[in-house]
Amino acid sequence: MLTAGISVRDVRRSFGRVEAVRGVDLEARAGAVTGLVGPNGAGKTTLLLMLASLLQPDAGSIRIAGIDPVADPAQARSRLGWMPDALGAWGSLTVRETLQMTGRLYDLDASAAARRAGELLDQVGLAGLAGSPARVLSRGQKQRLGLARALVHDPSVLLLDEPASGLDPQARVDLRGLLRGFAAAGKTVLISSHILSELEEVVDDAVFLLDGATVSPDRVAAAARRTRAWRVRVADLDAHAAVLPVATALGLDVARVPIDRRDVLIPFASEGEAAAGLRTLVDAGVAVAEFSAATGMLEHTFLDLGAEGKEAS
Repeated sequence: MLTAGISVRDVRRSFGRVEAVRGVDLEARAGAVTGLVGPNGAGKTTLLLMLASLLQPDAGSIRIAGIDPVADPAQARSRLGWMPDALGAWGSLTVRETLQMTGRLYDLDASAAARRAGELLDQVGLAGLAGSPARVLSRGQKQRLGLARALVHDPSVLLLDEPASGLDPQARVDLRGLLRGFAAAGKTVLISSHILSELEEVVDDAVFLLDGATVSPDRVAAAARRTRAWRVRVADLDAHAAVLPVATALGLDVARVPIDRRDVLIPFASEGEAAAGLRTLVDAGVAVAEFSAATGMLEHTFLDLGAEGKEAS
């Protein structure tokens, strides 16, 4: 019986003297969305290319639904859907023909490929552009077509590189719904994105890459626990007027409390401390209109790991 999901053990890949990936361990569960997070040059795209069986690792092991993509790339590809950052569509084909041709390449007969193309055009919101040449689509429309193309053969594993790039706000909301639906249906979804606020709202797990290697869970947990800022907005006061009552209630030096546009920024070491701080503000009669973390947990962890790396260097 095949194992669901993605499993990576100590994978490495160099290009000449450049170690693009120098030690990656990763598990992506079936029925979950896993985020792949890291700065430019961290090795994310190189790793995804290896997972997609388009690049062979120098060392280590990869399993896609239990299949080794190096030893059996055809079987691995039959189970995975690969969405690269750039569509690379055939310039002479329409949107519908692009999906039909992709279906034929996955051994669907002509009628099944046409039927599947129609289903996917509706699913990704491109039915109205079915007869348009794929080359004239906007960046966001090409992203939607790229996702549809990855889904043609109903894969159990999805590899998505920057799928939200170029999408308008409504399309991003729709994408989140699709990704959660895929996970609910039991698919494995691995998504790389620089839009950390989007990842925050859709992922179940996250894997962090720095300098070609995965960051250890202990190091990630330590970064996540470090102090982060919370936004405090006081009703009917701008930030300059609000900073005094907020700082006074919390016993802080008003000269050291930063503001950002309409908000006062207060550091708290944990969510528990933030909750206690909010209670203190309310008890002191401060009319708190909004209280929220200044960054999501993924972004906070990502920025903290980056700062830690700079200090180490």
